[in-house]
Amino acid sequence: MSEKRILIASLLKPITDTRMFEKLGLSLSKLAETQIHIAGFLAPEPISAPAQVYFHPIFNFRRLSINRYLAQQKYTQLLEQVKPDLVIACTHELLATSQRYCRKHGAKLLYDVQENYTLNLATQQNYPPLLRQLLTYGVSKVEAKTASGVTHFLLAEQSYAQELPFIKGRNFTVIGNKYNPAPDYTLPATPVKLEQQPLRLLYSGTIAELYGIFDAINLAIELHRLDASTTLTIIGYSARQDTLQKLQEQIKGKSYIRLIGGDRLVPHQQILQIIKESNLGLLPYQPHPSTERCIPTKLYEYMAYALPVLVQQNPLWQSITHTNQAGLSIDFKQARPQELLPRIRQQLFYTSGVPQEIFWQSEEEKLLAIVKQALKKAI
Repeated sequence: MSEKRILIASLLKPITDTRMFEKLGLSLSKLAETQIHIAGFLAPEPISAPAQVYFHPIFNFRRLSINRYLAQQKYTQLLEQVKPDLVIACTHELLATSQRYCRKHGAKLLYDVQENYTLNLATQQNYPPLLRQLLTYGVSKVEAKTASGVTHFLLAEQSYAQELPFIKGRNFTVIGNKYNPAPDYTLPATPVKLEQQPLRLLYSGTIAELYGIFDAINLAIELHRLDASTTLTIIGYSARQDTLQKLQEQIKGKSYIRLIGGDRLVPHQQILQIIKESNLGLLPYQPHPSTERCIPTKLYEYMAYALPVLVQQNPLWQSITHTNQAGLSIDFKQARPQELLPRIRQQLFYTSGVPQEIFWQSEEEKLLAIVKQALKKAI
């Protein structure tokens, strides 16, 4: 059997993106006689990647710039250079170009649906109203037009199967963003109780108002007033300069709140290290149509390290935390810190240990079966 090539690509995600590299890439690198190529936004290449994993940091531009559109030319050149037998497009922006290549060369195309892009564009306030409408229309047309050329859809969330019309009648499998353990990972001690410990709060990942960064800061301030040993670590990246400036203003002079990253991407391994050093994770997502049916990736990560969590009230998230005694469900905007603090101190978390269903192994098995079948069909 000749060596097969798989290209995993995203326009905006860095080449070290947790899902593209640590989950899809590392899992597929276990396939015999297979090269894994990962194309994405410029970032330092990981030094511990398997020998058969190759990185192509071909994208580097401002989000709203002409270079973003010229990136398609770079991607086309990469496709012709690598000549993959299977393309996994991790964003709608690479679908049309990927489909043209696959038709020309008899390769197979998988679409890794990481977000409900049309819903996000329509409901989030990231662009001016007219541009928002145009982008929403454009994305929906691209996804619908290319759907027939996609061999299999990988859905990061179960809800996408009902939300996305182009999935109807197509082959799809839910491949959740569960935690793929780092090489040095060991199961943490359980159960967990925070009765006497100083609270070391954590907000990790994308820094955005929608994800509740300012609610996290407000709660940390109130808890610090009640217990001066309370600290908050914010680690992640903010794509919006106005959000970052507001954040920096709010934490100025507060030595018990530290920011790691902010204006730069933070390596995932550094985030995992901070998770291990913290003892209370915050998931203060604001109620919003674009997030209410999605399971945050960091919830899986926090649970893997037996980190107790405070999560915004949401039936889906509450069912997970309640079943596994992983944390408390609260309304971050209405929470009374003087009542919340005793609950945090008295609660016993993870009484049945860390649940196996939060780990990536089950998703890897599904992924490998899909890819093996697709490679068999590739010319």
